[in-house]
Amino acid sequence: MYATRHQSAANDENNTADVKGQNIKGAPLDNNGKMAAVQSNNRRALGDIGNLVGSLSARCNVSKDGATENPPIAKQPLQMDRPVTRRFIAALANGQISARPTNAQVPAIGDTARIDIKSEEVTAAWGAKQRRKVITTKAQDACVDCTSNAASKASEVVKEAEQSKNLEAPSETAPKQAIAVHPGHPARLKALMKNGRAPGAKKEKKQTLTSILTARSEAACRGFEVAEAEQSVNIDEADIGNQLAVVDYVEDIYSFYRKIEVQSCVPANYMSKQTDINEKMRAILIDWLIEVHLKFKLMPETLFLTTNLIDRYLSCQIVSRKYLQLVGVTAMLVASKYEEIWAPEVQDFVFISDNAYTRDQVLGMEKKMLNTLRFNLTVPTPYVFIVRFLKAAASDQQMIMVAFFLVELCLTEYTMVKFSPSLLAAAAVYTAQCTLQRTPLWSATLHRHSGYTEEQLKECAGMMVAFHQNAGKGNLTVVHKKYSNAKFEGVAALSPATLPWTAYRRDPDTNTSN
Repeated sequence: MYATRHQSAANDENNTADVKGQNIKGAPLDNNGKMAAVQSNNRRALGDIGNLVGSLSARCNVSKDGATENPPIAKQPLQMDRPVTRRFIAALANGQISARPTNAQVPAIGDTARIDIKSEEVTAAWGAKQRRKVITTKAQDACVDCTSNAASKASEVVKEAEQSKNLEAPSETAPKQAIAVHPGHPARLKALMKNGRAPGAKKEKKQTLTSILTARSEAACRGFEVAEAEQSVNIDEADIGNQLAVVDYVEDIYSFYRKIEVQSCVPANYMSKQTDINEKMRAILIDWLIEVHLKFKLMPETLFLTTNLIDRYLSCQIVSRKYLQLVGVTAMLVASKYEEIWAPEVQDFVFISDNAYTRDQVLGMEKKMLNTLRFNLTVPTPYVFIVRFLKAAASDQQMIMVAFFLVELCLTEYTMVKFSPSLLAAAAVYTAQCTLQRTPLWSATLHRHSGYTEEQLKECAGMMVAFHQNAGKGNLTVVHKKYSNAKFEGVAALSPATLPWTAYRRDPDTNTSN
């Protein structure tokens, strides 16, 4: 680097002073062995070394769409066959490549303008897209010839497009459309015709096998078709400005709930694996937990999650009747930690169970339950579905209480385990509609958001009506007492629903039904 700097200083054409007392490698020496002065008039003009292609006075008048209307005639830019790079300029300076085009490259004066496409080899060497070279001559002749040539090429493009279209789809006949041809860019018109974006070129959307199968699978997943006469309303229209309602994602959320609710269900006969407990003991436990839930003033989500945790744990582990209450207390403790803002403490559950278990036993059961369930607590319960279906039904406070009353009656019943959470919620809303004699009983909006038809709700709704009739009888009456309170609209005192398919007319003379 040191020698190079000095050599640069020695060979500087602007420096006419002699460098004395230094012997620099590469510098010219005189007869006395000293460095000779360098001549300062050896600079060549930039135009002589060939690094200026064309001049400012002769600008290129070739645009992206062809020649301009009034191109200059006197001064023409040099037509280059490759992009100007530093290496190419150096080659021009050394005389290896001639800067002047050949006679074949420059047309004679009077020839018409022509549009050439660069060959594939040149394009591959440049690493760029194909570009058009336009060489212009006389302005008036060029405009006339370009217009005629463009029109003729455009007509050929249209014919080729129609022929290819007839070959691809011989059975379809499309009407011919007029194409506005702009003179000077037939190559662009051909590219647009190929992509289907040219004026008058209509790109038809083909129906593929994938689209047909997708449409059929979607229809099969829904399992129902809404009648054209009944149009479902947008139940989220009033909550568009409410960020907590997540209107943009609520449909996807409930679609996901419907897909994974099967994972939260338990086998309908899981109690047969238990050797020391039965379904009656389970009913007593849940009935007591509903009362505990009411005394602690917990959220409704906590009660439904507690029941789900109990069923899932009992379906995996064998439990003796001595520790069945411990399982229920621990399930409510876990559900409270998951759902509540201020969850009850462990000592509160020890006290509510009359000190039947110690604090260490509750914490030990909590650890065992979470490990058995693999910490999977995010499951769709009947609560998440019933609030959505009640919104679709445009229900009031009384109807909300009737629906929750019916679905909580099902928590203590082991026979209702076989139904999915979404079906329980839909049947509760339908039975509440029948109880309050609201019409229509099952609208298109409920049909769409629940995914169930009225026919699919018959069995579950009939069992709910039977539970309502026997709610105040027997030993398990906590739910009936709870919803007999004025705080819950006293809906337990309402008459049970009369379902449409169970209605009958009794003949008083013959005492028979018709």
